[in-house]
Amino acid sequence: MPKIVDHDKQRLIVAEAALRIIQESGLEQATVRNIAKETGLSVGSMRHYFSSQVELFAFCMNLYVERIEQRVQEMTFEGPLLEDLKNALLQFLPVNEDRIKEMEVWFAFNSKALVHPELQQLSSEMQKKLYKASRDVVQTLIDSGLARAGIKAELEAEKLYALVDGLAYHQLMQPGRLSPEQLEEIVEQQLGTLCHKSE
Repeated sequence: MPKIVDHDKQRLIVAEAALRIIQESGLEQATVRNIAKETGLSVGSMRHYFSSQVELFAFCMNLYVERIEQRVQEMTFEGPLLEDLKNALLQFLPVNEDRIKEMEVWFAFNSKALVHPELQQLSSEMQKKLYKASRDVVQTLIDSGLARAGIKAELEAEKLYALVDGLAYHQLMQPGRLSPEQLEEIVEQQLGTLCHKSE
């Protein structure tokens, strides 16, 4: 009887192998040959799971987006509110070794997005999710009555979005310049500026 292969599971195995190679050696080493060697597959069989390197990279990018969404969904929000909101935003920042590796790979993918429209769409989707998280944080402060009077929600959401996105970028470009504690403190202080009082 021929061996039954779980196509979706095998695609995930191939993608995870590609991510390991990218994390350890960089995006340029994520060749079909190297990925096949990592997974124990033949070069020819790789085409059964991904028709092109771009398709594989798109799948990997989706994995990262799903991981962040899952982390946020699995968070337990028990208060105080500002602490919960801060922790939600920290999901987008490289505050530990796993997140640093994750963001290094994500930024490597984004360099490819400049020349591949398929990846550009995924990159844009991730940016939209970060903006939405920032907007939701601001709206939550307004709805809870913590926000200062006369706050301009859209403007503050843009500022918060720019802050978190900028911190992630600078932390990758200048590793170790800011400690995880400093990143946390910056986000915390920015949230504090949106409030008329401490929680």
